[in-house]
Amino acid sequence: MVENWDNFLIPYKQAVDELKVKLRGIRAQFLKIDGRSPIEFVTGRVKPVDSIKEKMVRRHISENRLEEDMEDIAGLRIMCQFVEDIYQVVDLLRKRTDINILEERDYVHNKKPSGYRSYHIIFEYPVQMLSGEKVILAEIQVRTLAMNFWATVEHSLNYKYQGEFPDDLKVRLKRSAEAAFKLDEEMSEIRDELQETNNQSSGDHLGKPSDENSDLQ
Repeated sequence: MVENWDNFLIPYKQAVDELKVKLRGIRAQFLKIDGRSPIEFVTGRVKPVDSIKEKMVRRHISENRLEEDMEDIAGLRIMCQFVEDIYQVVDLLRKRTDINILEERDYVHNKKPSGYRSYHIIFEYPVQMLSGEKVILAEIQVRTLAMNFWATVEHSLNYKYQGEFPDDLKVRLKRSAEAAFKLDEEMSEIRDELQETNNQSSGDHLGKPSDENSDLQ
């Protein structure tokens, strides 16, 4: 049983703080080396006690199984500009030695019935406490800015109306999720076309004879 929620949540808060610093450090390294990062920004939170209790009831989780059965008490979100960035970030996370990935759920290309898209990673993370090392469960969600906008609005509407949407509004929400994904795809295509144009321009420039060579002819 949880006797003191503040004490119980300490390692989760520490994990979120540490991982935010580490992930933002990755972004800084990319920017310094390449001038661009697949990570746009990082947020994190520890689930409020009221939300934990509500989920315990909804998912039939007992307090003595809370640490083992609730995966998202500590949660982080990584926002990306492009869909391709999501998978680059996932590859980076797979290579890390400070997290032990237990499960991956690809809702990007396997969307939920609601239209929700994101990439979820469930993992173990060791936290150094005064009493020694404590391994906790945590979750990272990786998504584009467009996916995050839709998910944030949909979540707030669900909270306000307790998920009781009329069927026509469910259809419109799902349609808006598809529109957001279409936007992601369009932005990726625009980026690819710009890169191709720049590459062609660079090639044309390299192939053009210099003034010095022209004088010699």
